[in-house]
Amino acid sequence: MKEEIKKGNFKDIAASNAAVYCDDRVAFIEDFHRFEEKGAVRMGVVALILCLKGHATLNINGQSYTMKKDDLLVCHPNIILENSTTSCDMRFRCICLSPEYVKQITLISNDGWDIFRFLDKSPILSLNAEEVNSFCQYYDLIRSKLTGTPRHHQKEVTSALLQAFLYEFHDFMERFVKVNPPTFTQSERLFRRFLQLLSNTYPKPRDLFMYAEELNISRKYLSVVCKRISGYPAMDIVSYFIMRDIQYLLKKSDMCIKEVANELNFPSMSFFGKFVKLRTGMSPKEYRECLVNGGHDPYAATADAISQFS
Repeated sequence: MKEEIKKGNFKDIAASNAAVYCDDRVAFIEDFHRFEEKGAVRMGVVALILCLKGHATLNINGQSYTMKKDDLLVCHPNIILENSTTSCDMRFRCICLSPEYVKQITLISNDGWDIFRFLDKSPILSLNAEEVNSFCQYYDLIRSKLTGTPRHHQKEVTSALLQAFLYEFHDFMERFVKVNPPTFTQSERLFRRFLQLLSNTYPKPRDLFMYAEELNISRKYLSVVCKRISGYPAMDIVSYFIMRDIQYLLKKSDMCIKEVANELNFPSMSFFGKFVKLRTGMSPKEYRECLVNGGHDPYAATADAISQFS
């Protein structure tokens, strides 16, 4: 039987005793073996993990990846890591940051969206020697500031160093993603902010109010923008992201149907059943059997059409 999906946050990191430093905004980890387990973990932090020696195999959002020396794994909040294994000689450096803290210390321009999309589909990067050296220099310096003698401006100093590190990382990404000067219209920028908000929210509300409120616009304007940019109503896009979570939980966990509905904040089994039936023509039980047995997914065509924007 598969275990329930656990939550990976700073409280869990501190409890594991794997971190050389951990507070409520940043953690530095050097012992990945403590995190090897068969269960699934939904990441609650931004994590950058550089492999210095050895190798690891990881399952990220249902996809299998191999990580080797000089590879950098970038994990954003809400991805699901499961069944990770590492070689006995693996050495690595990991920096974990809270999403809120990243927002506070960075002012990266609109091309950050393209980087986010690239990393969502390709989370492991092969760094060159200069990039590996730069990562390690920042890691060692910031780690020494956090673990050394407390200073009056320690928080400000480490925030400035972490900000510089993230800008360097942004520059690393220009080797992997073509970064052009931002040419997005106001509507396109708003649409991308909406998609990023959906990606980083779990469980996802089914009402547009929360998203519109977070974006400081009306639900009507959000719907107009989504239709103009993508051709799809805002609620269809929200439903697509919710269906991704439903598909994962039905296929990859042993939660019963009621537990899946509760996990995703559906008010009742009846409401959950109607939501799935409307989009697939199947009951949640029938849809689970279809996914597990590799049958034809009636929602696949809609998902493929919307996924080009996500």
